[in-house]
Amino acid sequence: MTGHSGGPSMPLPGGIGVSRLCVYDTVAPDGEAGGTPHLHLCCAEAYVVVAGAGLVQTLTLAGYRETRLRPGAVVCFGPGTIHRLVNHGNLQIVVLMQNSGLPEAGDAVLTLPPQHLADPATYAAATALPGGGAPGTDLTAAYARRDLAVRGFERLRAAANDGDLAPLRDFHRAAVRLVRPFVDTWRARWLSGALRAATETGRQLDALSRGEAAHLADPVVHRFAEPHERGRHGMCGLLDTYPAT
Repeated sequence: MTGHSGGPSMPLPGGIGVSRLCVYDTVAPDGEAGGTPHLHLCCAEAYVVVAGAGLVQTLTLAGYRETRLRPGAVVCFGPGTIHRLVNHGNLQIVVLMQNSGLPEAGDAVLTLPPQHLADPATYAAATALPGGGAPGTDLTAAYARRDLAVRGFERLRAAANDGDLAPLRDFHRAAVRLVRPFVDTWRARWLSGALRAATETGRQLDALSRGEAAHLADPVVHRFAEPHERGRHGMCGLLDTYPAT
């Protein structure tokens, strides 16, 4: 028999996280409106465009690229991809995140200029938001760290376009140094989320191969009645967030 629950007691499918994003529409130092360039170190993301128009700028060791965004488009990228959303008007996206939403829970390093990447304390001082970015707080700090990251991104992009990948490699090394203290916490999230989901699928496949159906006996429908939080100040815009588990 199928039941219903007011809130989930299991990870989302595959141990993913999901948020709805309204991309910032204020203008950065390079004249483009949009979000904060950054990368993730162990998580992939996918953007499902639901409204508006814009593009995502990406930078990897393979070079710089711009991918246009229109409603219905889906764009995916893996760890190590520096990405920045550019808003050409009312750009709204559903973001799917690996590892129970870890990209919004720590796995992100902004492309700040090198002097701000020296150590965790220096980086934290440059990226902190009032109230941790809680809804309703002042957006000035969010825009200021966005602008700082855009300046750093411009430097990395210009060097890469000239064939010089040394600054990008230096940024990769700095990003690893900054996140190393948090890896054990991230591992716990992966164990209880993505790995747990994959392991459970393995058990179900084993059962099916034996002709057993016990795991089909009591499924439950889980529902989020509404976002857990609306309008949190994220890296790329205002986030409507949902619990990861």
